[in-house]
Amino acid sequence: MLQVSKIMPQGAGLAPVLLKRAATVELDWDIRQKSRFEATDSLGRQLGIFLPRGTLVRGGDVLVAEDGSMIRVIAAPQTVLRVTVCTAHGSPFDLTRAAYHLGNRHVPIELKPDHLKIEPDHVLAEMLRSMHLIVNEVSESFEPEGGAYSAGGHSHEHSHAHAPAAAPAPHVHGPDCNHGHDHGHDHAHEAPPVAIQIHPHKPHSH
Repeated sequence: MLQVSKIMPQGAGLAPVLLKRAATVELDWDIRQKSRFEATDSLGRQLGIFLPRGTLVRGGDVLVAEDGSMIRVIAAPQTVLRVTVCTAHGSPFDLTRAAYHLGNRHVPIELKPDHLKIEPDHVLAEMLRSMHLIVNEVSESFEPEGGAYSAGGHSHEHSHAHAPAAAPAPHVHGPDCNHGHDHGHDHAHEAPPVAIQIHPHKPHSH
């Protein structure tokens, strides 16, 4: 069995020609959300996948085997519920409401601009239909949201890390002027004497 312990999200950095030559492996969502599993690739090789715990394998990711060979992951079609808007009785906002209620139930959900996808569930299907949504069972790939804990959230963490560096300037000057102004600090220092002279004569000048 060929062991795999490395993953390259979406084959980042690999030349297209290498991706085309790579073997493939089709995996459904039940398997791709696991970090330990076995599979057979398009070359008939038995793979033993041992990834860091918590890793979500997505369609388009590339697995790197111990011998250096690469295996491109294909999200296999599976039975899912495709949820769309009923144009006769509802509105596009119904999808937002549905995503909210499904999220409260911690249901894995794939978000698209014009539809949602969830795994088959008769109770949820009836709930969605009662919200003026159309629910159809189809066979398609399933790529649900990973949540804030997934790799997709790291970019936000980096952006937040830079924010404090720019914040000190307004916070330092704010308490001095007591007006909460973040811009035009040079003018703020000149304003107090002018305001003292004007306020007794023109109380509504501001």
